[in-house]
Amino acid sequence: MTSRRARMSIVTRTVLLTSSVAVIVVVVAVAVSYLLINAAALQQSRERLSRLTDITAAALDRGGLGMDMGLGPSSLLPKELERTLVAEQISGYIVSSDSAPPPGLSDGEMQRLMGGTLISTEGMAAGGPVLVEGRKMSGDSALVLQLPVKVVGGSAQAMLLRFGVALLLGLLISIPIGYWASRRLTRPLRAARQAAIQMASGARDVLLIEEGPSEIADISEALNLLNTALAVSEGRQRGFLLSVSHELRTPLTAVKGYGEALADGVIPPDEVTRTGVTLAAEAARLDRLVTDLLDLARIGAVNFQMTPLDTDLCEVVREAGEVWADRCARDRVQFRCDTPSHPLIAHVDPVRLRQVVDNLAENALRVSPVGSLIVLNIFADGPFAVLEVRDSGPGLTPEDIAVAFEPGVLHDRYRGVRPVGTGLGLALVGRMSISLGGQALAGQAPEGGARFTVRLPLVG
Repeated sequence: MTSRRARMSIVTRTVLLTSSVAVIVVVVAVAVSYLLINAAALQQSRERLSRLTDITAAALDRGGLGMDMGLGPSSLLPKELERTLVAEQISGYIVSSDSAPPPGLSDGEMQRLMGGTLISTEGMAAGGPVLVEGRKMSGDSALVLQLPVKVVGGSAQAMLLRFGVALLLGLLISIPIGYWASRRLTRPLRAARQAAIQMASGARDVLLIEEGPSEIADISEALNLLNTALAVSEGRQRGFLLSVSHELRTPLTAVKGYGEALADGVIPPDEVTRTGVTLAAEAARLDRLVTDLLDLARIGAVNFQMTPLDTDLCEVVREAGEVWADRCARDRVQFRCDTPSHPLIAHVDPVRLRQVVDNLAENALRVSPVGSLIVLNIFADGPFAVLEVRDSGPGLTPEDIAVAFEPGVLHDRYRGVRPVGTGLGLALVGRMSISLGGQALAGQAPEGGARFTVRLPLVG
């Protein structure tokens, strides 16, 4: 119970999963966005610096700077353009062929600029990396404008910060949404859990509403089917216990009555022998019923003894046939045993197999009227041996065939209608056939009665 409670719920796992996915998405989005935004900002700044350089160079040319190098830019630039350059932290240099290259510009780039080549590059100034744009003007002069890269990075970071805040808000919103969605998704599972607990406590009127996704709705449908099957099974078990109780009570009543009569001395001396025979018969009946119950309970249990050997099935059937031929003759029922001339070898427990044959033969003899026929037959069918017990008795309906090997079902159905046994024999046959590695089947016999078949795999 402690370990179960220590486990995380689906809701918690879902919230953690969605939150983790959202965090990963945010981190990846921020990293990728930083690269894209920084590259876009750098490109936009470069293009803007290029336009400002063209405008500034044209303005200086109009002011005759090329004729008079002594004039300062502030006296020649329009006030609005000057304010723009200052606001964007752009520094400028007016150079000539005799001037030293300004910071961020190499000698080669300086020569190309003075030769009329448009310069658009990056360099290193005293304050760090800068974007450099150069334009040749009239005469022996040129204009160089520089924009610090950190200014570009600052604008990109501001944009990235706004983007990151938006992603963070999305993450914070996704957590309660994920919690709400997971709670809604797991509501049918919680209902299924509660229904399973009620079913475990014995409630059989539980009905789940099949809602939610198809997989969860399938669980609800399966639990409803399980509940119905449990109700049917428990009903059969109650009927079976009532039937077994009745069967146990009958011989016990006889044994108790005759025992008390013998103890009280009310049995005449000449009736003592007959009373003893009756007591022995009822005790044998009681012993058979208890033995069948024990065998039925042990089949499938760990301590159920099976000793499989390579066994000639034909020999087992012939030995059983000799016994049942005598039994049938005493009850004036015809009996036939058909076996092939060659052996049929299977890896089975011969004692348990004989128990299967005896149960089927006893069941057939019980319902067979005088003059009818019982057939014990075995033959090969590919890799299987097929053991059959057929009779010409009242037979089975399709509904009987479907439940023939369930304990007590046919017994309850036909008690008082036809001769019935304890209701356990066919159940033993069904379960023991599986333990032997085979399968038991019920059907209709060509003789008009019932046919019970056991298929067993052959060796080799």
